Amino acid sequence: MSRKPMVRPGGRSARVQEAVHAAVRELLAEVGRERLTVPMVASRAGVTPSTVYRRWGDLQELLSDVAVEHLRPETEPDDHGALPADMTAWAEQFIDEMSSPAGRAYIRDALLGDPDGSNAGQCSTYAAEQIDVIIARAAERGETVPELETVIDAVVAPIMYRILFRPTELDAPYARRLVASVLGGRQSAASQRRQRLTG
Repeated sequence: MSRKPMVRPGGRSARVQEAVHAAVRELLAEVGRERLTVPMVASRAGVTPSTVYRRWGDLQELLSDVAVEHLRPETEPDDHGALPADMTAWAEQFIDEMSSPAGRAYIRDALLGDPDGSNAGQCSTYAAEQIDVIIARAAERGETVPELETVIDAVVAPIMYRILFRPTELDAPYARRLVASVLGGRQSAASQRRQRLTG
C-alpha cells in the first residue's frame, strides 16, 4: 500500500500559519528560545504582531501550536504485510521520534501552551489515527485485531509516561515488548525476520 500524504487545510489562514510556523522554526535555530519574541516572528513571517497575538494569544501558545503541527505525521504508517510487523515498526519509530531531544522539546512546548488540553488531545488523535490505519489494514487481511483503545493503553500510554517521567528503556526492544503484550505474543514470520535483521 502506498504512503499517502496527510491532508491539510488551505486558504489564507493556512498560508499565514505556514509562514509564522516557518519563521518560528528558523528563528529558534538562529537565536534560540530565550531570545525569541513575537515581533521577531511577525517580521520574519511578513505579518503584523497583532496578527500573531490575535491568532495565538502569546508566544508560548504559538510555540505550542508549532509543536503540535510538527508532531503531526506526514504519511500513513508503512505496510509490512502483517499486524505484528506493522505495529512493531510504528512503535519503534514513535519511540525514536518522541524520545529524541527535539521530540521531547516539542512535547514540552505542546503541553506548556495548552491550558484547555486541546493540544494534548490533538497529539493523541494523531497517534490514534496512525494505529487505526494499521488495525484497518490487518482487518482487511483477515487478521484478528485488538481494539484501538487497547493499543493506546498498552503501547502509546507507557511510552509517553516514560518519555515524560521515567526516560529509560526507550528503545526498540521496549517497543517490541509492548506490542507483544497487546497482541498476545503473536508474531508473524515476516515480523520475526524483520526483528532478526534490525536486531
